[in-house]
Amino acid sequence: MGEIALQLNSIALIGFGEAGALLAQGCVQAGGKVGTYDIKVHDAALRPALAERANALGVALHDSLESALGGADLVISAVTASSARMAAEAAAEFLRPGQYFMDINSVSPATKELDRDAVERSGAFYVESAVMAPVPPYGLKVPMLLGGQQAAALSERLNALGFQTRAVATRVGVASAIKMCRSVMIKGLEALTVECMSAARRYGAEQEVLALLAETFPSMGWTENLPNYLISRVAEHGRRRAAEMREVVETLQDASVDPLMASATAQLQDAFVDRMQELGISYPVGEKFVWPGFVDALQEQKAAE
Repeated sequence: MGEIALQLNSIALIGFGEAGALLAQGCVQAGGKVGTYDIKVHDAALRPALAERANALGVALHDSLESALGGADLVISAVTASSARMAAEAAAEFLRPGQYFMDINSVSPATKELDRDAVERSGAFYVESAVMAPVPPYGLKVPMLLGGQQAAALSERLNALGFQTRAVATRVGVASAIKMCRSVMIKGLEALTVECMSAARRYGAEQEVLALLAETFPSMGWTENLPNYLISRVAEHGRRRAAEMREVVETLQDASVDPLMASATAQLQDAFVDRMQELGISYPVGEKFVWPGFVDALQEQKAAE
């Protein structure tokens, strides 16, 4: 393990979407030198907005992956779940011994193990990260579980920069398994709430249903903001959550568990977003999300068909 790498003076982000940008912003504010590479840089229509965001945050936008990774002590992969494997393999061509590669993507333990194998062939250190909450509004403080032989060493340095990480295993895959298994419950609850409350609203029974849920689970907030929160997660991030649930399906299958609920959750999340797109209904960014009105808009259109 190299002392230069452990200083984390220079950080490179692969992927400069919402999560990547927020982490980059936090690293800059912590005094780090931050660069990024995003495949969108090669799209003439998307590059200007990418460059504007990078410039506003004090982040160097690179034209190539090789340029972004060169000189970085820490490389953070923050791409989509479907691109995680490709990003690790592409980065491995340019990584050098002593660099740290932290994979924060929501993928199965098996995928993380494949990513590790690709990265470690370069001599770089691979650390998996399971991000346990939405990056906004936490930013750098979003809770992360780390796994891998160098997880504890990296966790100490990251936390000194302002991250909130905890090393949970020296074996790659455990941290991701924790997140994937948790998602069975969390995203399953979101899907169940969509299905339950959509039907209850149609019958005019939502208040009684919520009251009974509150009686059964009195500390969860069923008659307060919980339904708004759970349904809003599907409306705003359903496509991304469905992709993660397909990784959960793979995780369960690898453990010889039939992914009946996880598969259904992925289908519902995707179907909800499909319906929104079909009707031209978008998530009300910057506005208070009120689930009854949102569900009504979807159902009224369906009833009129």
